Amino acid sequence: MATTDKNTTTANASTKSYGAKDIQVLQGLDAVRLRPGMYIGTTSIAGLHHILWEIVDNAVDEAANGFANKVDVILNADNSCTVIDNGRGIPVDIHPKLKIPGVQVVFTELHAGGKFNDSNYSYSGGLHGVGASVTNALSRWLKCTVYKGKKAYSMEFAAVEKSKNKIRCGVCQGGLTEYILPKEKHGTEVCFLADDRVFEETFYNLKTIKSRLRELAFLNKGITFTITDNRIYEGHEESTYSEYKYDGGLNDFINYLNRGSTKLFEKPIYFSGEYEGIKAEIVIQYTDGYTESTHSYVNNIPTKEGGMHETGFKTGITKVFNDYARKNKYLKEKDENYHGDDFRVGMTAVISVKMKNVQFEGQTKGKLGNPEAKVALEHIVSGVLPSVIEVKGMGKTMEAIMKKSEAAAKERESVRRAKEVARAKNSIDNFYLVGKLSSCTGKNPVDNELFIVEGDSAGGTAKQGRDRKTQAILPLRGKPLNVEKNRVDKVLANEEIRMIISALGTGILDDFKIEDLKFHKVIILSDADQDGLHIRSILLTFFYRYMRDLITNGHLYIGQPPLYKIQKGNNIKYAFNDKELKEYTKEIGKGYTVQRYKGLGEMNFDQLRDTTLNKETRLLERVSIEDAVEAERMINILMGDSMEERKAYIQENSNFNKVDKFKPVRNKE
Repeated sequence: MATTDKNTTTANASTKSYGAKDIQVLQGLDAVRLRPGMYIGTTSIAGLHHILWEIVDNAVDEAANGFANKVDVILNADNSCTVIDNGRGIPVDIHPKLKIPGVQVVFTELHAGGKFNDSNYSYSGGLHGVGASVTNALSRWLKCTVYKGKKAYSMEFAAVEKSKNKIRCGVCQGGLTEYILPKEKHGTEVCFLADDRVFEETFYNLKTIKSRLRELAFLNKGITFTITDNRIYEGHEESTYSEYKYDGGLNDFINYLNRGSTKLFEKPIYFSGEYEGIKAEIVIQYTDGYTESTHSYVNNIPTKEGGMHETGFKTGITKVFNDYARKNKYLKEKDENYHGDDFRVGMTAVISVKMKNVQFEGQTKGKLGNPEAKVALEHIVSGVLPSVIEVKGMGKTMEAIMKKSEAAAKERESVRRAKEVARAKNSIDNFYLVGKLSSCTGKNPVDNELFIVEGDSAGGTAKQGRDRKTQAILPLRGKPLNVEKNRVDKVLANEEIRMIISALGTGILDDFKIEDLKFHKVIILSDADQDGLHIRSILLTFFYRYMRDLITNGHLYIGQPPLYKIQKGNNIKYAFNDKELKEYTKEIGKGYTVQRYKGLGEMNFDQLRDTTLNKETRLLERVSIEDAVEAERMINILMGDSMEERKAYIQENSNFNKVDKFKPVRNKE
């Protein structure tokens, strides 16, 4: 019988030399190429757009600081991308220390740029000095042309294959080329081709780019943003052009956000101010909804995770509105102050902050960490807002806000009592859930999955086809409540919603704790018909409003069951859309049969297992929030009260005669 010496591994390892020669030095942009996720977060489609935003943000910085009034984005036929601004142009003179042109420094040196001091840019979104160089590092090639007066200066870079599996990225191809222009022009033009050896997908999403440029146009009133798509692809047979310019700025922005919602007052509350070098523009509007929607930006960069500026804003709002409530007798002397949450029920707010020395948390800039921003925003709100809301003509607006807040306070107390009751009978609820939830035997939440299935019939099939160790099934016996149209107490009273909350174990809203999640994959599995899609929309709205961190942490998925079964003898194929059906029937030849699945309950358990439950063969679509503004708007339109907005959206975006062209990627979770 063989034995193992526990010291063998250590002894062998000690004989291998380890010296200075083993230390790898990454030169230039090699570090970006080796670990792109450290710089752009991901190499998925989000990362692809990130390298575009880095160049766009540089152009926007020129406009935001008064040096440009137009930014153009062009998606070229070869899938490269061009960004043009009419600003001052990147410096082309020789850098005093590096002895190379300034434009070469910008695109080849990490942490190099003109934004580390205040002399060139008062406010800037690109503060790390890695934006342009990272885009260059992750591109097959990049060309920059700088226009200054009657001269143009051009420099090209490329990813060069030095040897097998060895690529040097962002290598300068020759020097700076200078040529004369027929007339004066100024600005910077950057064209680059994202490297398909780095990114999982290199085809830009036109809708995503439009949404971001529209957002930038709202935040920078009077600046023109354009997007031209010269690519030819299915459903897009000719070039398209869109232009965005909003002279109303944030007022136009908040009206755009609240399309589809019933507003408590038409004219938004707008104010701005400055405190110790930090500027803020803020606009507020209320709807008859029950959720808060705050969108914040720092130097035009969306801060999806909030930060100190949002904290200061909320503290200031709470103080100012409580003072108003007491002064105008909405609160009596013996009454307690309203909570901050009471004032934010139904509130939509946009906060745009301009400041120096920004400290974003992470290169992807999702959260603002500067403590001074909290002080500044609280001071601006407390100092400016009172004079805005107390002017003549604001009485009805403030009355609507006070009544909304009073109702929210009463509901808060009602919900508090309901939660106490719910906690007291938690064991009863869990006992009640046992008969409906078919749990899994595995104890590790990381490995466990919860399928939320439409109907008892489909639930029964799923229970038979599942992996009992890691897959739990929760069948819904009716449509959950549309949370967009109902108060929290009504949401908590809904049986289907209560089952989901109990099964996940995280709590909701402010009580939500991601660390208590019992299943790290939560999968919505509904029929591919109108009712199934409606249930999916209702569930997505619930998770977005009540458990948003479930989405932002990547735990929510949508299952993709097939629409068709094509069979010829023992040869069976499953098609997920009409295009695949056409391909498979042509491939399989004559004499086949086609079964159209109208619902999950029509599938045998082994069919559901093989196509939808099996981790090796299934399709899952991860739910994410790439664009919070667009997500908010879509929920307002599709799940809100305005039938007119919903009808207009459907008529504008649906082609009922068009074949489904979406083809999911297998097993890409």
